[in-house]
Amino acid sequence: MAATAFLFSPFSSLFLLSLSSLTFLSILLLVSGEFLGHPLRYSKFWTPNSKPHLPSRSAMLLCYLPAFSLFLVPHHFLLSSRIFLIISLLLFHFFKRISEVLFVHKYSNKMALTDAIMTSLSYLLFSGTTIYAQIVALDLAEPEIDLKAAGLAMYGIGITGNFYHHVLLSRLRSGGDREYKIPKGGLFKVIVCPHYLFEIVEFLGIAFVSQTLFVVVFVVGSALFLIGRSYATRKWYLSKFEDFPSHIKAILPFVF
Repeated sequence: MAATAFLFSPFSSLFLLSLSSLTFLSILLLVSGEFLGHPLRYSKFWTPNSKPHLPSRSAMLLCYLPAFSLFLVPHHFLLSSRIFLIISLLLFHFFKRISEVLFVHKYSNKMALTDAIMTSLSYLLFSGTTIYAQIVALDLAEPEIDLKAAGLAMYGIGITGNFYHHVLLSRLRSGGDREYKIPKGGLFKVIVCPHYLFEIVEFLGIAFVSQTLFVVVFVVGSALFLIGRSYATRKWYLSKFEDFPSHIKAILPFVF
């Protein structure tokens, strides 16, 4: 079955096609770092020689606020239902992230400034280009198969599961406790990073609603990065906790 059965024509914009390729290659570099022992320097992977740096809460706000602000600017909400949905989904995604940074997460480390800026720019690029890709798609034939309903369902499951496991993580620490502990509850019983698994489901939902090549490429690349991050996280837990259960996988229950 042709790609156009599921996607708007990927050859309608040379700019988007080129940007999709460059984006995927850039993400692959990050993925290789996670698997080869050079993860992005934040959370448990921050080291004192990661300078200059920011407190984690400030760094996370830097990561999310620029992209969130982009959706506060008046857009072509009424050009199509698909554009309205994409903007709404991304706006709520970043609103949730910022709310979690301010009211849910409990931080103990810092983040390298260069990594914070790179992450912020990647979210900004993703958000802006996603909107642009949908505007370009207004002049194209609709995909033969409409995936919006399936995408909305996946988004709802993903963002709910992600939030639930973030709350479980926050409950590991009370008062001024700054020590890392083995997570418990939910899917933490079988995988190290269920919050990443649900984030992948959420972003796949956005890709299903968008049905544009750029978003699909970015989401697939992001999923590979989160798989790599989960692998590095499991490896970290195994090195820090002698009693870490060996049956707990990285991100796919009973598989990986």
